Order: sequence, then structure tokens, then C-alpha cells
Amino acid sequence: MARTDERFREAFNSLLDFAATLQAGDSLPSELALSRRLGVSRTVIRAILDRLQKAEILSWQGRDKRLLRLPTPRDRLAIQSDQLTEQELERQFLDWVLRFDVPPGTALNVAELARRFHVTPHMLQAFLASLSRFGLVRRRDRGGWELLGFTRDFAVELSEFRLMLELNAVSHLIALPPDHPIWPRLDALEQAHRDLAAQIDARFHDFSLLDEDFHATIGSTVKNRFAAEFQKIIALIFHYHYQWDKTGERDRNFAAIHEHLSLIAALKARNEPAALKAAGDHLRTSKQTLLSSLRDHAVP
Repeated sequence: MARTDERFREAFNSLLDFAATLQAGDSLPSELALSRRLGVSRTVIRAILDRLQKAEILSWQGRDKRLLRLPTPRDRLAIQSDQLTEQELERQFLDWVLRFDVPPGTALNVAELARRFHVTPHMLQAFLASLSRFGLVRRRDRGGWELLGFTRDFAVELSEFRLMLELNAVSHLIALPPDHPIWPRLDALEQAHRDLAAQIDARFHDFSLLDEDFHATIGSTVKNRFAAEFQKIIALIFHYHYQWDKTGERDRNFAAIHEHLSLIAALKARNEPAALKAAGDHLRTSKQTLLSSLRDHAVP
């Protein structure tokens, strides 16, 4: 599918999304307003209006554009599937936000961001709606979206919630039977940590991925749909914060490796008090590292 045709299909579907917020008989905005809203030329807007008129979704006579009926899923145009997955979009968007390229309070231009991340405006709208549950963005009163930002208060609240989730996961993990697959997984993680510690001078940058895998493995033993939703945002933010602050990165990561190893040893010994203490100590250290990186970037 040619890129121009793909852009037309994306804009067409985005206009359907907008039309779905109206009522039959309502008038549509001007071609210029639609062009700005969808981030395409007026020529593309006219082609879309022509197709909508042929589908009897609207009537179009000069400047008068009136919705005849609400669109249905069958009216949407297929778009090729080589776009970002939802998980990839999540990572790229948070990477963009968490590297502080965008200050809190910024209005988010859906059409512009859809082009940046190579997704449809419809997909981006749905993604922003999902992020609004975590307080990172909010829908503006007059339409559109606003970035609330990743502030110090957000970091503190997220860290405290992470502590509750992971301490619960630790207690749950220790109670699992000996034949549970978590135990060989912990053996593999232990070896990966020891290998990285032995090569720390050359590979200390690799720790952020290992840290993400480590915490995801512990959290995976708790089957809770509500915890799983928040684990996604927690994992991404704590994964990326290792990349923000490069000061003392080698020593900080080396210390974190040994904190992980202490927790693994306590888990394998099924020593719940020791495991809870090791987990709490590590998560408090991680919280301080996160807050330190925010101070270095002058985040409020």
C-alpha cells in the first residue's frame, strides 16, 4: 500500500471517529478546520468528503456539510498492519515523554504525534485514553489531550505503589510449589546477574534490560488483572530512568545487581522475612535513584 493511500485511509478513519461524536443532522466544520484537525491537506479532505457523500454518510453542497447518519465499523477503511504494536507505541511514547522533551501542560497534537509514531490517529486516541487512567495525560475540556507530565509527586506515588505490588508478589512467589516454573527461571536470572557482574566494566549499560526482566518475572507470579495494568507503566518508567542519569551508572548498576542477588537468594531459601527486607531495600534504593534523576533534570 502506497504511503499516500495509507495517509488517506488514516485520515478517512479519523474523520469517521470525529463524526461518531456528532448527531445525525449536525454540520461538520470547514475544510480548513478539518485539514488542521486531521493534519492533511484540503485536497485530501475534499477526497474524503466525496467518498463520505458517496457512502451516504453525509451530504456535501459547497460549504454545507451535514451528517446524514452515524458511521459504523463497516465504513472504516483497512490499513496495512506494519504499524507499531500497542506495546511498541507505549514504549516510544513514554521514551519521548520521559526524556523530558515535552514539558507538563503541553497540548498533544494527535495528528502530529500519529505521524511521529507511524500509527493512525484512531490508534493514538485509544492509546492516550488508556494512559489517562494513570494520570499521565488528560482530555481537555475543549477537546484534544494535554500532557500532565512525569512529576516528582507522580514518581513518589508510583514508587510507593510499586512497593506494595512487589512485596505482595514476593510473598506469593515464596509460597509456590517446588515444581513451579518460577524456580528454574530464578536460577537463570541468578546466572545472568552473575555474568553481568563479572563483566560490569564493559556491560554495565545492559543492566536496565536485566532489571526489567527481573521485576517482570517476580510480578508475573501474581495473576491479578489490576496489578498487571499498573505493572506495565511501572516497568517502563523504571526501565527508562536507568537511562536518564549517567552519573555513577557503573557503580549504581553494580550495587543493584547485588541487591537483586540478595533477593534471589532469600527467595530460593524460602525465607520470607529476608526476601521482604531485600525487596524493600532494593525498591527504596530504586526510588531514590529515580528521584535523583528527576532533580538532575530539574523536574518539579
